[in-house]
Amino acid sequence: MTIILRIYNQALRVLNTLSPVMIFIVRVWIARVFWASGILAISDWNNTLYLFTNEFPVPLLPPLAAAVIATFFEIVCPVLLTIGLASRLATLPLLAITAVINFTYDNNPEHYYWAILLGSVLCFGPGKYSVDHWIKKKFAQ
Repeated sequence: MTIILRIYNQALRVLNTLSPVMIFIVRVWIARVFWASGILAISDWNNTLYLFTNEFPVPLLPPLAAAVIATFFEIVCPVLLTIGLASRLATLPLLAITAVINFTYDNNPEHYYWAILLGSVLCFGPGKYSVDHWIKKKFAQ
């Protein structure tokens, strides 16, 4: 029984060492999804306006405002997530965009996957490999 506990504890140490790497991968992975969408939106702005007007109008917002706001957050928040600066705050607009897309335009299981990844960063923080961690460490001293 002692050997099993020793092996288990060793496995936990390895997994705890890997958890900052995993949350970094999650941050970069989900940032890439929104970054690609934002770049696509600004690369063909006329098409973006058309889509926000005709294909997926956002409730309560004029199409131009919705397009500008969504594109802004799709460009800025992935950068923040990737470097790990204001990471938890950066997940909030992306979660809102995901919810709007899912509930007004396309109910796709992939959106739940995005929400889970964003929710992981929101709940657990950006991890050790982030500017947030560096700032916290710097000011804790």
